[in-house]
Amino acid sequence: MSEASVAVHADADLLAQAVAARLVVKLLDAQAERGAASIVLTGGRIAAAVHRAVLTLPAHDAVDWSRVDVWWGDERFLPAGDPDRNETQARAALLDLVPLDPARVHPMPATDGPTGDDPEAGAAAYAEELARAARPGHAALPHFDVLMLGVGEDGHVASVFPEHPVHHDTRPVSAVRGSPKPPPVRTTLTLPAINTAEEVWLVASGSDKARSVGMALAGAGPKQVPAAGVQGVSRTLWLLDRAAAADVPARLRSLR
Repeated sequence: MSEASVAVHADADLLAQAVAARLVVKLLDAQAERGAASIVLTGGRIAAAVHRAVLTLPAHDAVDWSRVDVWWGDERFLPAGDPDRNETQARAALLDLVPLDPARVHPMPATDGPTGDDPEAGAAAYAEELARAARPGHAALPHFDVLMLGVGEDGHVASVFPEHPVHHDTRPVSAVRGSPKPPPVRTTLTLPAINTAEEVWLVASGSDKARSVGMALAGAGPKQVPAAGVQGVSRTLWLLDRAAAADVPARLRSLR
């Protein structure tokens, strides 16, 4: 697994623009190498800003969006189209505005979908969809070029919360009940699945994230601070604004 590196940007706007630029370059590089690209999206305020910023970049037109697979790291277990779903936010900010192949967009199940209001069935169905997209005979998960995560004030990533039973789930996708943040029922990739991504980017802005970011980079335990348990196969990149980086040791920072 990779060592973590940290890039700090002056404010949230510059952070969103920088992450968007990195994402477009990563997609272009993956398509040049493999003919296609695969990304895992997250939710939250900074993710929405990143999605909007992608469309402002002239280079986004160079991406062959019809050859991009889109997955999610976690989802609120709500009806399709609910404004609180990460899928809904991503579609409004980016996905509905680029020429994606609908068959290559893989939202997590909704309560009004085929698996109904059973989150365990929804998690199992998403795991099966991931397995179908994996290389035959190779793995239970497809190749993820980049997997993006927000970082919660408590250090959670995706819907893996501190001290939650999901830490003990070795399956790639887990149902989450009793989430400390509403809504209480969710589905999420587990840490073992997250850590199969080629690159993992942890994106955080704001002073409310500083403590959890600092603890994660200082070596906190992943059960207490789930963000500390995240590592990409080839790269683990923390992308922060100055407020979120306030507790990061100066020796780890690369200011932009």
